[in-house]
Amino acid sequence: MRISARAQRVQPFYVMEMAKSAAAIAREAAGTAQPMIYLNIGEPDFTAPPLVAEAAERAIRDGHTQYTQATGLPQLRERISQWYADRFGLRVPARRIVVTAGASAALQLACLALIEAGDEILMPDPSYPCNRQFVSMAEGRAVMIPSTAAERFQLSADKVRQAWGAHTRGVMLASPSNPTGTSIHPDELARIHAVVSERGGITLIDEIYLGLSYEDTYGHSALALDDQIISINSFSKYFNMTGWRLGWLVVPDALVPVVEQIAQHLFICASTVSQHAALACFEPASLAEYERRRAEFKARRDWFVPQLQALGLPVPVTPDGAFYAWADCSAACDRMFAGRSEYNSDMQQPGSWEFAFELMKRAHLAVTPGRDFGHAETARYVRFSTANSMAQLKTAIERLKAVLA
Repeated sequence: MRISARAQRVQPFYVMEMAKSAAAIAREAAGTAQPMIYLNIGEPDFTAPPLVAEAAERAIRDGHTQYTQATGLPQLRERISQWYADRFGLRVPARRIVVTAGASAALQLACLALIEAGDEILMPDPSYPCNRQFVSMAEGRAVMIPSTAAERFQLSADKVRQAWGAHTRGVMLASPSNPTGTSIHPDELARIHAVVSERGGITLIDEIYLGLSYEDTYGHSALALDDQIISINSFSKYFNMTGWRLGWLVVPDALVPVVEQIAQHLFICASTVSQHAALACFEPASLAEYERRRAEFKARRDWFVPQLQALGLPVPVTPDGAFYAWADCSAACDRMFAGRSEYNSDMQQPGSWEFAFELMKRAHLAVTPGRDFGHAETARYVRFSTANSMAQLKTAIERLKAVLA
């Protein structure tokens, strides 16, 4: 069977391949003193709070299961609009909000609506791997720009200006970022958007972790800058509804009918049951629970990152959001593989890929190697997910101590 060139351009999603390997080793470790600990998948260990589950049950029981408008339930769009007002002090009209089948669908819709064949989209290296694939699926090309700890592993206005070329269409940012958990400083974000706007480009920003910001400096939506910014958000992370597949897109008024038409053809609508359930996310009791959980995620970060540092796994920039730690494992690799004959001066030195597999085998600890997230220095880094209980994180640190001793 002939496979399309488009499909052949899709790169492996290594975090999912790593998860398969972890599952296989976990089966062998089941029932032993060291069951697998998963710090590799970016999924909250919390699930939807009671009011959300009850709203889903009620929707099914009452027969609210048929198609909605492609843009989503009007009352859900209104609730999201009110959340922006209450949380961020922003006026984001409901008419500009399009409810989608997860943030992935939102990114796909934005790319299909705005990217022509041959267009280039600038994004930082490292960044979430699927974002590159969405650009590719729209016949565009992701241009990865190496970013450093000094830049919080984000793009800067100067780098955007230098990289802008004849085929550049715009930038795709994420704040806070996966894999680093770091955000763009609001002043730098304003400068980036100014550079893009001066050139007639587009600014797309993934804000799915924005609800999980821990520092006042960074907990602001890019939508405060301009009504031409396109923001992607989700019910998965802050709202703990990963498998419900529900997100949203905020677009300029002129783009709403364009996105709606594409969504009608590709998705018809997001899950109706999930939409009715999501209405309950904005009830006071649910919001209070989400804030309690946000505080728990912060407490985990505050404990876990210093522990990594003490083990010789430095985290160059303390994450200000999300639930990740982007740690340099190069020195730890030297210690772990010292004296191993398969790694000598004539062969490639072990990096995060080998480090991650060695942790799985020896410590039954699953982490994510950096190769998913770019090409610049990602072989030096591993991503730890702190979306796990404090007890599990403490056990993980003890196992790391044992293998790195």
